Amino acid sequence: MSEQSEWTKRGQQVLMNTYQRGEKVFTHGKGAWITNAEGQEFLDFVSGIATNVLGHADSGLAQAISQQAQTLIHTSNLFWNQPAIELAEALVKLSNLDKTFFANSGTEANEGAIKLARKWGQATKGEAATDIITMEHSFHGRTFAALTATGQPEMHQNIGPMLSGFKYVPFNDATTLKATINQNTCAILVEIIQGEGGINIMTPDFIKALIEIQQEHNVLIMIDEIQTGMGRTGTLFAYQNTDLQPDIITLAKGLGGGVPIGAILAKESIAQYFDIGSHGTTFGGNPLATAAGKYIVEEIQEKDLLANVQQKHDYLMQQLKLLQTQTNIIKDIRGWGLLLGLELDVPVADVIQSAYTNGLLVTSSKHNVLRLLPPLNVNTTEIDVFIERLAKTLSQLN
Repeated sequence: MSEQSEWTKRGQQVLMNTYQRGEKVFTHGKGAWITNAEGQEFLDFVSGIATNVLGHADSGLAQAISQQAQTLIHTSNLFWNQPAIELAEALVKLSNLDKTFFANSGTEANEGAIKLARKWGQATKGEAATDIITMEHSFHGRTFAALTATGQPEMHQNIGPMLSGFKYVPFNDATTLKATINQNTCAILVEIIQGEGGINIMTPDFIKALIEIQQEHNVLIMIDEIQTGMGRTGTLFAYQNTDLQPDIITLAKGLGGGVPIGAILAKESIAQYFDIGSHGTTFGGNPLATAAGKYIVEEIQEKDLLANVQQKHDYLMQQLKLLQTQTNIIKDIRGWGLLLGLELDVPVADVIQSAYTNGLLVTSSKHNVLRLLPPLNVNTTEIDVFIERLAKTLSQLN
């Protein structure tokens, strides 16, 4: 029995079976490369699902975590801590929002944002103003409010009843969205790009409709930046590619570079409704996680990684379009920055498995889309290796 098989067997005995892992056990990595328990090296274009923005084992991040762990890991939110204040200061400045609440994950951040929006709605528009509109094919997390907000009915099966007060409209359907607004609507929760839903990009007309609704109907615009934020699309936050001025955004994934952390950022006029005792967390905003987040924000700025994302987007798109002309498998290429999707004419699961045998890690999105999520510091040589291995994979399936 191989070492991977042995570890897989042990894992199956003690871990709940909620992921299709196969016999894939990784032990270490560096940058865009990761090595399994058999010593085989892979080019990683999954990045922990848009989380490892600096790749694996970044020495500066490891040092920041180590130094913080030697001084203070956790105090609880009964007290202030310096790394949390410093990270919040940076996020507020870079987002033009006013206040931050730290959580431990994306689903917790969305859960808190939903709670905050409803508190604001009841306080400013009346007790019935608690309805939240989300999009079909959206994904906002696995806890109950976040999962209810997720516009994928198949994910609601066998766990109901779901929470009331949520309405779903087709993504990019401005007419239906406007028709769904009423006096009880407190907020719209939306992704600029639906990362899990098929790499679906918000259209200019839909952006215009959101701005009009925000201004004319006193409805909060909450943007889920969990997958798109922290430089993934070429700006620090995806909404900065648009004219949107959100009332609330949520962050996680890339914010900690692999260390669990989430955040809610909100305007002061909304944040004030999270008063003392109205929301809380034991671990959120702990010194260890926020020290990691502070390092990530600084590294994105100091290494000019946003420019790298834009440059590598252009190069990767050029190479992908060339590959598209050489095969009849790629139907469409879409996305911003280093959040890209290839809609395929063959089952995406077959591509993922074949890519693995060729030393390449990729993942999927809905609608038979291959999702590409390299680290933000990916280089041209690594993109060339990716194209070479993807081309080999597609030729094997053609």
